[in-house]
Amino acid sequence: MPPFPTVAAYVPPGVGMLAVGIVTEVFGPHGSLPGFDFALCADRPGPVPTDHGVPLSIPHGLDRLAEADLLIALPGTDFRTPPAGAVLDALRAAHGRGSVVAAHCVGTFALAAAGLLDGRRATTHWRFADLLADRHPEVTVDPDALYIDEGSVVTGAGAAAGFDLCLHLLRREYGAAMANTVARDMVLPSHRDGGQAQYLAAPVPSDSQDERLAEVLGWAREHLHEPLPVTELARRALMSKRTFARRFTAATGTTPHAWLRSLRLSRAEELLETTDLPIEEVARRVGYASAAVLREQFVRRRGVPPRSYRRSFTSVP
Repeated sequence: MPPFPTVAAYVPPGVGMLAVGIVTEVFGPHGSLPGFDFALCADRPGPVPTDHGVPLSIPHGLDRLAEADLLIALPGTDFRTPPAGAVLDALRAAHGRGSVVAAHCVGTFALAAAGLLDGRRATTHWRFADLLADRHPEVTVDPDALYIDEGSVVTGAGAAAGFDLCLHLLRREYGAAMANTVARDMVLPSHRDGGQAQYLAAPVPSDSQDERLAEVLGWAREHLHEPLPVTELARRALMSKRTFARRFTAATGTTPHAWLRSLRLSRAEELLETTDLPIEEVARRVGYASAAVLREQFVRRRGVPPRSYRRSFTSVP
C-alpha cells in the first residue's frame, strides 16, 4: 500500500480559497497523481463560507477526516477561535492511530488547539507566529522556516508555502520523482528546503543585478555536474563574491552553498529513483567528486546512504 492513500483536508469556516486550490491541485483528481482517495471535509456536509465570500459545497463531514491516512488542516479566517470539540477529537483520533497530520499558515492553530504540537517545533505564517507562541507556550514556534517536519506532524508557513509542504510530503513518502513530476506540472520549483526563509524582502528582481542573479541561478541548475564555486557564480553575475553572497541570500533566503547542496541532492534523488546508473555516475552528474562524497552528504542530510534510498523508492510507480 502507498504511504497515505487516503487524504482528507479539513475546511474551516472562512477557509482560504488558495489553500483549497493547493491541496486539490496536489492530491485531488489530477492527471499527474492518480490513485489518491481525496476528500474535502467540514464540520458537516454542505456550504462553507470562504475568505472571498464565495461558499464552497463540501461533500464530507468529520467521519472521513478521522479515517484519513494524511490529514491536512486548512487555514481559515476564524483561526483565533479554536475549532469545535468534534474537530479536535477527529484530529487527535487520526494522529493517535498513526496518520500524518499537517497544516500550513494559520491552519497550524487547529493542530495546536488539539495539543498535537505540544513539545514540538512548528511554524505558521510569519505574521501570526508571535500569536501562536503566546497562546501555546508549549510549542516551539519558528517564524522563519518554510516548513517543519516533526515526523507524524508537519507544519508550513503561509500562503503558497502550502505547495512546499505538500511537495515535501510527496518527496518524503513517495520520492523525488513523483514530487518533481507534480512540480513540473504546476510549473513550480521542484524543491525548497524547509529551513529556507519564508519571507524575502525582495522576491522579485528589482534591478539589473537581480536579473543577472536570476540568470546565473538558471545556468547553475543546468550545470550541476560542474564544481560551481561561488567565485565563478559571482563572476557570471558580474559581482564581487561578497556582493553576490549578499544578493543571493536576500533573493533566496539561503546561502549559495546551501542552495547548491539542496539542488544536487534533489537531483541525485531523482536519478537514484528513475535510473539504474551506478552511484559513482550519479555522483558525477550532480557535481560530487566521488560516490564517497555523495554518500557522506546523503547520510548527513537524508539519513540513509544512496543505495538504501534507491531500494526504498525504485518500487514506487
